[in-house]
Amino acid sequence: MQGARIGFALTGSFCTFDKALFQAKALVEAGATVRPILSYHTNQLDTRFYRAEDLRRDLEEITGFAPWTTLGEVEPIGPQKLLDLLIIAPCTGNSLAKLAAGIADTPVLLAAKSQVRNKRPVLVAISTNDGLANAAKNIGLLLNMRNIYLAPFAQDDPTNKPTSLVAKFERIPEAALAAMAGEQMQPVLE
Repeated sequence: MQGARIGFALTGSFCTFDKALFQAKALVEAGATVRPILSYHTNQLDTRFYRAEDLRRDLEEITGFAPWTTLGEVEPIGPQKLLDLLIIAPCTGNSLAKLAAGIADTPVLLAAKSQVRNKRPVLVAISTNDGLANAAKNIGLLLNMRNIYLAPFAQDDPTNKPTSLVAKFERIPEAALAAMAGEQMQPVLE
């Protein structure tokens, strides 16, 4: 990871933010320059898991950079080729659907569009309650898209939430290395 320029984008699966921040810190400790990017809701909403202000502060403390939170802030990613890799962790079902459909209406999705346009990798760490329901088709579409890679994932509670899928956040650094090498880490479904 030494010297890698990584965008670390968070969308609104608020219950997984602690896991995501731990991985952002691991990437920094491995020598990467990590630029945080927040979706509109992630930047604005206070939840029982995190206050928006605290999330922004923690990300800045971990990475040394204030999060990018607007379309204008992430727009230079494409023309200036600012990132070697974009990680979306967590990536909600809503963001999965938009990414699969080519919609770029949030800072996270515009950053992803820029990466794909530049033929650079995007690593998606899903976290969605409908991963084995409505979002399944979007996961399938993303698995077949060039320069889109998925971090390994699994059912998080098969008994009480049988359609819910969550990435194996602890595998993000390894999946990031694979994505930067142009490879999909296997197995995808653990």
